[in-house]
Amino acid sequence: MTRIPVRRALISVSDKTGVVAFAQRLVGAGVEIVSSGGTARALTDAGVAVTSVEAITGAPEILGGRVKTLHPAIHGGILADPSKASHLADLSTLEIDPFELVVVNLYPFERIIEGGAPEAEAIENIDIGGPTLIRAAAKNHAWVAVVVSPDRYVDIADAVEAGGTTSALRSELAREAFFRTARYDAAIVGWLEHDQDRLALTLTKASDARYGENPHQPAAVYAFSQSAGWWTTADQIQGKAMSFNNYADADAAWRLVNDLPSQSAVVLKHMNACGAASGESMHDAFTKAWACDPLSAFGGVVALNGPLDEDTAVEIAGYFVEVVVAPSITPDAAAALSGKRNLRVLTAPPPSSHDVHVRAIDDGLLVQKRDAVTAASAEWDVKTRPLTVAERRDLEIAWVVAAHTKSNAIVIVKDGAAVGVGAGDQSRVGAAERALAKAGGRAKGAVAASDGFFPFRDGVDVLSDAGVTAIAEPGGSVRDEEVVHAAAEHDIAVMFTHRRHFRH
Repeated sequence: MTRIPVRRALISVSDKTGVVAFAQRLVGAGVEIVSSGGTARALTDAGVAVTSVEAITGAPEILGGRVKTLHPAIHGGILADPSKASHLADLSTLEIDPFELVVVNLYPFERIIEGGAPEAEAIENIDIGGPTLIRAAAKNHAWVAVVVSPDRYVDIADAVEAGGTTSALRSELAREAFFRTARYDAAIVGWLEHDQDRLALTLTKASDARYGENPHQPAAVYAFSQSAGWWTTADQIQGKAMSFNNYADADAAWRLVNDLPSQSAVVLKHMNACGAASGESMHDAFTKAWACDPLSAFGGVVALNGPLDEDTAVEIAGYFVEVVVAPSITPDAAAALSGKRNLRVLTAPPPSSHDVHVRAIDDGLLVQKRDAVTAASAEWDVKTRPLTVAERRDLEIAWVVAAHTKSNAIVIVKDGAAVGVGAGDQSRVGAAERALAKAGGRAKGAVAASDGFFPFRDGVDVLSDAGVTAIAEPGGSVRDEEVVHAAAEHDIAVMFTHRRHFRH
């Protein structure tokens, strides 16, 4: 294995984590350290011998530190190709010594804007010299190693002490470096592009998925830069690796259950709820949710918004379930599920507040602000008669579940539990009929929510015939008056929410 010895290193870092110990190891291996600004001061204060950038360039920092390393004496030493005689001649003529290692991390622009910094502060935290150094070293990775994260310090120090960096290591470091500058520039673009005419997205593979939507499709899960997605820090307690569908369904279930009242449970299949309920305990909520549609629940995803306890785990263990997600799990509950070795059990934080929603189309992306739903019904308009307390509670649950269900969607709820979910129908009356078929006799005295307006009175008529007593819908149809009149005929309470929740 051919190594390039490191005799000279440039270190210029904003994040000083671990840099002193790293530099000490380099000096111990005979490396000359060149540095500037705060990095040079931190190293000097720690007793590390440092050659200042100013001593090499003969030029002081100017413009309040905006210009320090932008000089031929620095970049010539980084970009020189020692296999070319002309490059060596230029270095000799200009008395420039080459660098074999460049260590740079950037001004914390992403963190600054995340905290809502004023524009002037954000502008000052757009690094210029740092990305230039990184890109120069990464371009010349045949000869120069570039380090952009403190996470790499131990690896690099080990390599230097072993005789130098290998071509494989330098190539890997260059890929990391170019991605870092791409991610940095993407953050700047995102901050500047208020109108979002241009969108720069960078993603990092978090893990391979077991397979895609089907076993013959390879797949992986990627995270946006600085992702706070719940799945990035979720802890998989047990079970097989997650597949594409497992991730998609778990995310849909987790988002839904976190929009429901406390002590709620969701059973979800193919991105649609086949059960959802709130209860006096997690066990009560789960049993009510499963009872909605046990046939469809087979092989589904279960999500709970309270701790997974032993009683609930024992109940879950009696069914075939692919994934269980909860905020926490008791030791007894974990033991109760441990016999189902293939069952994936995750503990997870709540979903993030990031609201960019992206969907792929042919060679492009559809981008929108993620839909947000609230169960608060105080702003809803009464169109027929007022709701009872029980109707309002059940309608709020039905409204949330409908918003998380593929359109056209009708959700029927009774006593805090979904009893019928009509999802993905091409007509609204068809969605109502599908939900009623699931509910059966449980529809009598129940309530219903519709993710979009009723275009005709037929949907209200079929719900009334089954015994539904109250409906929440957005309103906005040219036939709203006809629909409301039909509901009044049947003594159905109708609430207009004035917000549609289509989901395709």
